[in-house]
Amino acid sequence: MQPSDVKALLESRVDGCEFHIQGEGCNFQVIAVGDRFAGLTPVKRQQLIYGALAEEIASGALHAISIKTFTPDQWQVAAENPGA
Repeated sequence: MQPSDVKALLESRVDGCEFHIQGEGCNFQVIAVGDRFAGLTPVKRQQLIYGALAEEIASGALHAISIKTFTPDQWQVAAENPGA
């Protein structure tokens, strides 16, 4: 699986988010940015993304996934302070 494949899956299954994907094979890092994360706990944010990829995780097509989620405001701050 390629990063573009993971991005296409997420874009088709999670509305209102921008995705940045890195990785290869079955190991990926996912950054998701969207207003839909406002008001959600970190666990609920993770569950939203994991749920969208549940089939691929269950089949083994995706094995190790690191997920970071941000609202657009949080992403702006993170992008300005990449070491933070």
